Amino acid sequence: MDNKQAVDKPLLLLLSVFVVATCGLIYELIAGTVASYLLGDSVTQFSTIIGAYLFSMGIGSYLSKFFKDKLLNWFVKIEIMVGLIGGISSTLLFTLFGLAVSFKVILYALVGITGLLVGLEIPLLMRILEHRYEFKDLVSKVFTFDYIGALLASIIFPLVMIPHLGLMRTSYLFGLINISVALIVAFKFSKELNNHLSLKLYGFLSALLLLLGFIFSNYLMTWTESLVFNENIIYSCSSPYQRIVLTQDKKDLRLYLNGNLQFSAVDEYRYHEALVHPLMHQHNYKKILVLGGGDGMAVRELLKYPQITSITLVDLDAKMTDLFSKNSLLQQLNQASLVHPKVKVINTDAFQWLKSQPEQFDGIVVDFPDPSNYAIGKLYSTLFYQVLYDKLADSGMVVIQSTSPLVAPKSFWCINNTLQFAGFKTLPYHTNVPSFGEWGFHLAAKHQPRLLTYAIPIQTRYFTIDEFNKSTYFTPDMKVDTKEINKLNNQMLVHLFEQEWSVYQ
Repeated sequence: MDNKQAVDKPLLLLLSVFVVATCGLIYELIAGTVASYLLGDSVTQFSTIIGAYLFSMGIGSYLSKFFKDKLLNWFVKIEIMVGLIGGISSTLLFTLFGLAVSFKVILYALVGITGLLVGLEIPLLMRILEHRYEFKDLVSKVFTFDYIGALLASIIFPLVMIPHLGLMRTSYLFGLINISVALIVAFKFSKELNNHLSLKLYGFLSALLLLLGFIFSNYLMTWTESLVFNENIIYSCSSPYQRIVLTQDKKDLRLYLNGNLQFSAVDEYRYHEALVHPLMHQHNYKKILVLGGGDGMAVRELLKYPQITSITLVDLDAKMTDLFSKNSLLQQLNQASLVHPKVKVINTDAFQWLKSQPEQFDGIVVDFPDPSNYAIGKLYSTLFYQVLYDKLADSGMVVIQSTSPLVAPKSFWCINNTLQFAGFKTLPYHTNVPSFGEWGFHLAAKHQPRLLTYAIPIQTRYFTIDEFNKSTYFTPDMKVDTKEINKLNNQMLVHLFEQEWSVYQ
């Protein structure tokens, strides 16, 4: 029995290395995701957080040499602290974003503390195990478990945890896993620990706190988001791709994706009429493709044209299109456009789907989110526009939402340059949407798009031919002389977008 315990204890400590690595990387990914959600979905956020985390781990590893005795006690204490801090990290960050003046200081301090504690654990475990394995076996085993744990975390975080649990529950769950390991070690090594009863009590109380957080995480998420949005949240969920939040007051209903406003029901008609009707007034288009636009508002405007025979909408997020297909309140807004018999909804990556399509389309509406990160930036690249060009009929036309020419003129004209590089003739224009300000679009075709000259055959609330023709004029503060082109290998548009919009964040 004693021999079995002698074997079990080192194995338990090695499994602790696995848990430490897995949970540590999960906390790092949570911090990066929260930062992207709150500060803008950016490679910069993840890069700086990963760098800060690894640097803090290095400091923790260095400081471990000053721990002279009671190493097992220190390991259990640190494991509980890591679990507690990592477990509440997402809740703390969401809460303080709406309250703190210097949110980034708090963010990097939390990342630094977590990294420092995780950096302490591995060296302490190696010193605890040094008399139980030969040095070469010890190093091999510790780093094997460490790297396997990191691999597991990197796989399950985006594929399992975020889609099914969300950020808060994921952090609470892994905090509980950390503390569970600490408690198992505390019970298994009771005879070797000083004050093992107080350590166990500390662990149980911490676990209870995290368990309550896990159980009530939906309420906590709603409460913290209410601090961020300062609006009445009526619906929120996490899809595999984004955080979807709907808010409502007496006069307005708003959609936010990853914290960014997508539309306000009060004035969304201005945006969607400006997006769709200039395209449809250029020609008698019948076969339409919509890329993005999962809220169905652009499709609503398209369905006003009886000559249209089919509309194919390709949107990555099935939760988004399902929500706007089935929710009665949202169906009132989009007039049940997504369940119309002429409409086919496909949930997949627009770039990959478009490349695989043998057919061409008369009209294409591109209603993607702004190019705030590289994943979306590729949908504004020369490569994507060249594929778009090939899938457009010779007499067809594309319309593309192109961010604000007033706030981000370099970004707007970069999109224009990129379209022209891909072979399109362009007609840029803009309109005012009170919720967003001045907003820009591009008509693009294999022939030169023209100004409108004939009457509108359908009823609109805002759009007129005079309004459109005036919208093709740009005041000097919306004009910049830029030669930048957004290629897939440089993603220049993402850099420009971040620089220009950061002034307003």
